[in-house]
Amino acid sequence: QVQLVESGGGLVQAGGSLRLSCTVSGRTFSSYSMGWFRQPPGKEREFVATITWGGGSTSYANFVKGRFTISRDNAENTVYLQMNNLKPEDTAVYYCAANHEYLSRRRYEYDYWGQGTQVTVSS
Repeated sequence: QVQLVESGGGLVQAGGSLRLSCTVSGRTFSSYSMGWFRQPPGKEREFVATITWGGGSTSYANFVKGRFTISRDNAENTVYLQMNNLKPEDTAVYYCAANHEYLSRRRYEYDYWGQGTQVTVSS
């Protein structure tokens, strides 16, 4: 059983920064690609970023390019999402997820999900 636990969400003003963390337990973390998704209020869950098992490749949604950075520390079983220059439209519940696919952006290709962490950006 793989468990994912997100942390680091909160309330921040527009232009501010947050770093989300997702710690994975239960299986070999380094064998999984990791992704971040988000679900804005009243909307569907959407892809944000993904990183390969070794951390050598990443992919981002267009709306976060240049502002968000995904990274991972396999020794700590943790994946991060550094979010800079936050905008009110970034307000959402952010989820991390794990799979064995290569840079997948599709929700259905992810096998394990965390419970989510709320990010609220005020204007």
